[in-house]
Amino acid sequence: MTDSLPYDFSSGNTNPETYPGEELAAAAARVIPGLAASLNTYPGKLGHEGLRRLLAARESAREGIEVDPDHIVLTNGSMQGVTLVAETFCEGRGDRVLLEELTYNGTIEAYRSLGIEMVGVPVDGNGMRTDRLAEILDEMVREGRPPRFIYTLATYQNPTGAMMPRARRAELLACAKRHGCLVVEDNCYGDVHYDGEKPPALYAMDDWPDQVYICSLSKIFAPGVRLGYVVARPPLLERILARRHDAGPNTLSAAITTEYLGPDLWGHVERANAALKEKRDTMLAALESHLGNYCSWSRPVGGLFIWVRLPDGLDRDALAAAAADRGVAFKPGSEYHVAGSDVPFIRLAFGYPDLEAIRTGVALLGESIREALVPA
Repeated sequence: MTDSLPYDFSSGNTNPETYPGEELAAAAARVIPGLAASLNTYPGKLGHEGLRRLLAARESAREGIEVDPDHIVLTNGSMQGVTLVAETFCEGRGDRVLLEELTYNGTIEAYRSLGIEMVGVPVDGNGMRTDRLAEILDEMVREGRPPRFIYTLATYQNPTGAMMPRARRAELLACAKRHGCLVVEDNCYGDVHYDGEKPPALYAMDDWPDQVYICSLSKIFAPGVRLGYVVARPPLLERILARRHDAGPNTLSAAITTEYLGPDLWGHVERANAALKEKRDTMLAALESHLGNYCSWSRPVGGLFIWVRLPDGLDRDALAAAAADRGVAFKPGSEYHVAGSDVPFIRLAFGYPDLEAIRTGVALLGESIREALVPA
């Protein structure tokens, strides 16, 4: 797949139509003249204090618990957080980590590059199956090779879009606590919410200290600002900071973002989500029109992705070629399977393309799928 095709449903980019270019330029003009000292010194391992305070307020308001700004570590996007945490708690090649069998391909690639053995837990419409998690974790402990941690995308799971219900979140935490297993929660889509009630993050449900929380501004603001963060309490916090060697994150990006988002964070979130919800609904309607007789798909209440099950008897190589010929890009399900299995799914991202591109691109995808069906 390529991300240069005109109907690009492959990349988890956000919505350029709601990007506040003029407002951000004005924020930069206000803040840059006062940054001489800050920009001529290294930011330190925690990063820009003003942004950390804003993010602490964000987490406290969303999750209903107090978050200490000094327990927040700013990172170069959430993927630096994912990698930094893995480097901190995995001591050598061959260490094992438990995670959803289907998960973010960036995490898979990072863990693979670190030599981590990924043990996948099956997922269903409610995310990671905690009954299977308990069985797999028990077996790993009996073998004398427990995992270094459990990594989970409990909220708007990527790629499936699943939302783990509160009861299952409690089961996950209970299972981890029973074995003293660290939990790493990746909540980068936490504010990209459209419908219904949203359960609290795992760390907000239990003050058990063996939890690390990763979040980002990439999905609700802009991935190009490269701002993510890790939340951890001591002593885990000190271990993570000891592993950081890059002198800290981007002060300029953090300062401008704080100046813009500070007065109206939740207003920005509401505006961004309203536009993304329209795109989600447009893609769901287009799928129903053009693929309703062939495929099934998720109906996510948040996040940026729809997970489409392909029909039986479909030649997936032929689909890839037919879609590319029509200018349609998507991600094959195999990229999100921890073992690279050729699962009969594709992931469609709706955040970046405009409404007309979504309608036309899904219609062309439907043509491609019908063309790739193998005659019975």
